[in-house]
Amino acid sequence: MKKIINILLAAFLAIAVATPAYADAITDATHKEEKALNPKEIIFEHLGDGYGWEVPFNHHKRIPLPVIVKVKDGGFHCFMSSHLEHGAEYTTDGCTFRIAGKDSPYKGKVVQIVDGKEVKPSIDISITKNVAALLISIIFVSWLLICLARYHKRNPYKAPRKGLGFVELLVEFIWDSVVKSTLKDQAMKFAPYLMTVFFFIFGMNLLGLIVIFPGGANLTGNIAVTLVLAVLTFLVTNIFGTKHYWKEIFWPDVPLWLKFPLPIMPMIEIFGMFTKPAALTVRLFANMMGGHMIVLVLTLLIFIFSAINPVAGGATTVVSVLFCVFMLLIDVLVSFIQAYVFTMLSTIFISLAQEKEHEEDEKEAHKLEEKSYREEKKHATETPAPTLAGN
Repeated sequence: MKKIINILLAAFLAIAVATPAYADAITDATHKEEKALNPKEIIFEHLGDGYGWEVPFNHHKRIPLPVIVKVKDGGFHCFMSSHLEHGAEYTTDGCTFRIAGKDSPYKGKVVQIVDGKEVKPSIDISITKNVAALLISIIFVSWLLICLARYHKRNPYKAPRKGLGFVELLVEFIWDSVVKSTLKDQAMKFAPYLMTVFFFIFGMNLLGLIVIFPGGANLTGNIAVTLVLAVLTFLVTNIFGTKHYWKEIFWPDVPLWLKFPLPIMPMIEIFGMFTKPAALTVRLFANMMGGHMIVLVLTLLIFIFSAINPVAGGATTVVSVLFCVFMLLIDVLVSFIQAYVFTMLSTIFISLAQEKEHEEDEKEAHKLEEKSYREEKKHATETPAPTLAGN
């Protein structure tokens, strides 16, 4: 343990010594290019979407992705995003395209140049960084769960170990503590959706913490992604809602003056239908966006203080690296917690929509009792009576 601590201290001291010289080089280059460091621009560039994937340790180059656009009064055009790097224009089939600059209303989007003006394509279905990351997450989660299913098919009475053992542990944890305990007899009906949501969010969160390809995309920190997930929960909740659920929304069991002539309570219930997915959207988005932003800010502090004073930059490097490592470890835990919370709240919303009237519950309970009584009686009649041994 002491050796590990000494190695870590030596590494941090080396970073602290090397940082001032590196900071001087950055400062000189900055003055030569007359370009100041813009933390806001850097942060939102890393957290935002793009038509290419950054190459590790070299943000001047990107892994190209397909650009697929349809122009007005024309057909579809497909080409690689490498043709549009660094503000370059690309002409194909008589149409010129480029990525809009910072001062454009279409900032960061592919636009067509018509008579010197930027025109937004009528359809843009390009494979952007977030779209590619979504596909990678789907493939990764599907492959992981298919491997687990195949293992149990080959070894029905043997528990998996290592990575698959951890995946099975997560499956059992979500099934026992969330799905089964909340939905009870309706658990099998909604378990596929809820399990998919948990592993999909958890997988996206973990891939987002990896700084190199195929990670680095801030998927759950994109409000469009979390909104789609929340809308899916909203649809599942309301499409499979019982009659009692809809009755409690439009004609709740409250005093009549709260329902007529002014429908106060029905309006509140209808409003509550839409606040639930809104809460799911904002909670997941804000927590994951905040985690990524803190790590980026701590990293940028190194360069900001190095530009002011090399000595301060060296000291800041050690502190920032320590806090970055700490925040990344916390983010791993937060990734699981946010996936768990989203799944748990989705399960609760679905269970509330599955409530039935007391009379229906009593009838079902009576049917179950009759069924169990008939099975016990049948079993008793089929079981032969025990015979005594010889005299």
